[in-house]
Amino acid sequence: MRAIVFEDRNVVAIQDRPTPTPRADEVLIEVHASGICGTDLEVLHGNYGTSAYPVVPGHEYAGLIVEVGTNVTDFKAGDRVAVDPNLECGQCSACKRGWAHLCENLGAYGVTVDGGFAEYSAVNASHVRPIGDMPYDIAALAEPLGCVMNGLGAGQAERANNALIFGAGPIGLLMAIGMRLAGVKDISVVDIDESRLAFAESFGFTGIAAQSTPLKTLRREVDLVADATGVPAVAANVIDYVANGGVGLFFGVCPQDAKIEIAPFELFRRQITLAGSHSLNHNIPQALEGLIAFGDDIARVVSHRMPLEGIAQVLDGNTPKGSLKIQFSRSP
Repeated sequence: MRAIVFEDRNVVAIQDRPTPTPRADEVLIEVHASGICGTDLEVLHGNYGTSAYPVVPGHEYAGLIVEVGTNVTDFKAGDRVAVDPNLECGQCSACKRGWAHLCENLGAYGVTVDGGFAEYSAVNASHVRPIGDMPYDIAALAEPLGCVMNGLGAGQAERANNALIFGAGPIGLLMAIGMRLAGVKDISVVDIDESRLAFAESFGFTGIAAQSTPLKTLRREVDLVADATGVPAVAANVIDYVANGGVGLFFGVCPQDAKIEIAPFELFRRQITLAGSHSLNHNIPQALEGLIAFGDDIARVVSHRMPLEGIAQVLDGNTPKGSLKIQFSRSP
């Protein structure tokens, strides 16, 4: 089979590899859609987790089961599934509290073990979820939307009347979609790219240009403010827009050594909650329900569908202009 491999730090290759044979508790998935995430680039550059090399990246994927291990009884060849990628130890204090995504020994398909940027992937049967007849490209959005849903839990979205998201990229759009699914009525998205703002508006969200007068009028007026950029200078301004009693959500992945200034008195006086969010905590079933509820229009978040060769080029730094979510597709 063909697979993308991170051979070492900053080294991307396409390799011919033997098709995996599923172990007793695994299923073999014919991968039909697998999305690029910023985490993939962090893994490539050695900035995330253990950066195990060589590894097949890709943790946002869905496909068709073509073979099952001898112990697998819940799935059969021909089942269509999405992958829940996180691999927790089950023994640390976080796992015992049900916080698998905060596991002290957290691994993941596509990060510490081979993932979805390959024609086939062997996955433990406990980490796949049925998708019925959902298109594969939409099902592959379940992982990033699951991350959003985990974040919106931390951000107390259920009590927000309005929300503001910095960043209209694919994760910012999925954040807005997740907020709509959570019942937030008034959702605005901020970006410097006018085309991205127009695209956000096509989904019914309010697009606001960065550093504009309309943005300034929202200072201290928003119940839930989320950074989806991972840019420290942007994250530093989140609190400025949070209403009294509101929540600031740090969802974008800032550099590990980045610092911002916070005034503790302001948090005290205005009773502001600051929340972080990491990954997903087995939110794939919830995300699949959300994808069904939102409908097939969500497929527009995927701007490019490519063969593995194209994905390898993107991972190597050749991102198409104007792209949003980019996926490996078995049938581009």
